[in-house]
Amino acid sequence: MRCSILIAATLPLVQGVRIIQSNDDGWAEINLRTMFNVLTAAGHEAVLSGPAENQSGKGSSDATPKTVDSDGCIFSSCPGGSPATGANTTDPRLNYVNSFPVTAIKTGISVTAPKLWNGAAPELAVTGPNVGSNLDIQLPFSGTVGAAVYAAKEAKIPALAFSGFSGDPTAWNQPTPLYSQIYADLALNVTNTIIASGKPYLPDNTFLNVNFPAVSSSKCNNINQFKFIFTRVHTGLIGSGADIAVCGTSARLPWEVDVALIRGGDCYVSISPADANDKTTAAAAQQQVIYNKLKPILSCLP
Repeated sequence: MRCSILIAATLPLVQGVRIIQSNDDGWAEINLRTMFNVLTAAGHEAVLSGPAENQSGKGSSDATPKTVDSDGCIFSSCPGGSPATGANTTDPRLNYVNSFPVTAIKTGISVTAPKLWNGAAPELAVTGPNVGSNLDIQLPFSGTVGAAVYAAKEAKIPALAFSGFSGDPTAWNQPTPLYSQIYADLALNVTNTIIASGKPYLPDNTFLNVNFPAVSSSKCNNINQFKFIFTRVHTGLIGSGADIAVCGTSARLPWEVDVALIRGGDCYVSISPADANDKTTAAAAQQQVIYNKLKPILSCLP
């Protein structure tokens, strides 16, 4: 039984929206394709525009796409010498851009998606789930985060960046790993919760940085074991403004590294309200708006 079936009754009922997708691991990586399948099965109009090759760690780099090298796209998903941009031969919603993650999502937003949607623009951007976490000091270097930041800051599209601790880069045509399905189903829960909260989905110039803990055969292997915790990107010990008070405390929001990594064995998912201008924690006023939207799925640490 698919994990998504287990939580179907708890997912908010939402009308499908237009979603642009990307990542930095490559357009044919199985996490991204599993997320595409979950979004479309939930009734959303998803268009995927990802880099032709693995572009992890490229941050917010941007460059004109080039003809694909002789070795082809990642996992032999397109032949050598292919055009700088292209689509799956049987599904025009699946697209590659032979450049950086920012370039890929920018091309999807401005060119590919409007062609498929009769000129309409994306209503939401979803990047990842990334292969590997993107926490704290990793954010400036992550292409998955960089793509979400471009959407939020430059294109003014609300953006959600998802990352998961488990797994290695895997081709789209391999059996779907358990972690990939769990991460996609958890990401759908967050996505639908944001959509159900109504427009505007997020405050201007903000995005969500969401990190899933490790999944194994013995721990965190059932979607109902996970709990979403509202967190901050950095510790906030030096030079940060006050956070909102949650869970009966006026202290700092929990640190996403502590929640998703250090306490990962407890199946905690960190959701950090992030500032698209500097990839740090959003200000308290923005935190409050986002917290209110996510409140139906949030839990407190013990």
